[in-house]
Amino acid sequence: MKRLEFLEQFRRDKRRPVLLIVDDQPINIRALNEIFKDEFDVVMATSGGQAIEQARAQQPDIILLDIVMPEMDGYEVCRLLNQDPLTLDIPIIFVTAETEDNVEAHGFEVGAVDFITKPFNPLIVRARVMTHLTLKLQMDIMRDMVLIDGLTGLANRRRFDQALKGDWNLCQREHKPLALLMVDVDYFKRYNDTYGHIAGDECLKLVGKALQSSVRRTSDICCRYGGEEFCCLLPFTDEEGATICANNILQAVRDLNIEHESSDAAKVVTVSIGQAFVVPSAAITAEQLLLYADQALYVSKQHGRNRTSIFCETETKDN
Repeated sequence: MKRLEFLEQFRRDKRRPVLLIVDDQPINIRALNEIFKDEFDVVMATSGGQAIEQARAQQPDIILLDIVMPEMDGYEVCRLLNQDPLTLDIPIIFVTAETEDNVEAHGFEVGAVDFITKPFNPLIVRARVMTHLTLKLQMDIMRDMVLIDGLTGLANRRRFDQALKGDWNLCQREHKPLALLMVDVDYFKRYNDTYGHIAGDECLKLVGKALQSSVRRTSDICCRYGGEEFCCLLPFTDEEGATICANNILQAVRDLNIEHESSDAAKVVTVSIGQAFVVPSAAITAEQLLLYADQALYVSKQHGRNRTSIFCETETKDN
């Protein structure tokens, strides 16, 4: 993929590539910004802590990272970003005045993809950034071919399993809740029998879009779990947040107004949802979270469908 093709891909996505520049010296940030400001959306950070916050919030396409900084050096920033499921796929290029071999070796050990030596040549900096962005775009395309559901365009089961593992570890480390919604299209077999499988596929596509539109944070993920069943994984989300999201999904699917004359729940296509949330720890497994959400989904179905239920340790509440 050539540079022009690479930039054209971002234009098709209706956005410019995002570059995060991290350096404790404003003069270096200004110099790098001057190189990229015309073609990139440039985000800046002057410390390691800011860099991690910006990387999580902005989801840059590539990071230029200084090594020598106070409090937290570039090595530690790189190591932490490569451990975080939200940022581990972002290529990081170190920009440094250090020239010793051990500096580069350590940088590659913590996850950097390249090095640029100060004082830098703008042409070399641009060429290396473009090269690594092109490689990342190619990797993203190949990954999507493996991890995206071909019918709905949502993440597939394999991608969900990866996200569950990553979000579980992240929430356990941060002592934060992780919520899971299991979503099932009500009486979908009847829908297929009544309207045909082509209409059934179109129905699943529309339901998938409704789910995606109801889950807006970049850290959240919606997937097609199998057949007419979907899952939404919501890190750093408690019972209140999960319930808001579930109710948004219920309404978004109803608002599709897809006729379903064979349903006992409504005259349009609806979904049933099972909610569960836990604070991950050594005392519980990710498989138990799946089991809890499945039990809550069962309650929704037993109480008439077209609703959401929440799993609790003592009881499962029907909303």
